[in-house]
Amino acid sequence: MVFRPLTLALALALSGCAVPAATGPQPSYAAYFSPGGGCTAQIVDAIRAAQRSILVQAYSFTSEPIAQALLEATRRGVEVSIIVDKSQLKERYTVADDLMQQGILVLVDSAHAIAHDKVMVIDGDTVLTGSFNFTRSAEERNAENLLVAKDRALANRYASNWQAHRRHAKPYATVWP
Repeated sequence: MVFRPLTLALALALSGCAVPAATGPQPSYAAYFSPGGGCTAQIVDAIRAAQRSILVQAYSFTSEPIAQALLEATRRGVEVSIIVDKSQLKERYTVADDLMQQGILVLVDSAHAIAHDKVMVIDGDTVLTGSFNFTRSAEERNAENLLVAKDRALANRYASNWQAHRRHAKPYATVWP
């Protein structure tokens, strides 16, 4: 489902989120839903289209297809950086340790009760966010949503938030069990 920019801008304004006017190409938005709505495929496709950078914030991260796509992106020269919630240190099926061991910067945000973000900022102009955790359960069993926003102004806001969390996050390697 694709939304008109005005619809999302109105929703953001009513929620109290101030988003500066977009410059450049007309923003576009698409929404996906699970179970079985192709959220994982949309995320993997967006990662495969990345050319420069991917910033990730993940509460739960156990999805092999998403992890594999991020590894492939780094092999193409895309800079990938990930912040995970501290729960991933004890998560049996987390992919965070594998990604770290493959050379991707993985950080742990333990400054909050939970770091409940599920966000990717791709190339500074695309945001993927919603309730969708980066897990198989989110795709196959849970009622989840994913918003893909091609909106540079919104991406700048999310990238700034990512950087704010980056400042207090610790390298996964230093806290990894």
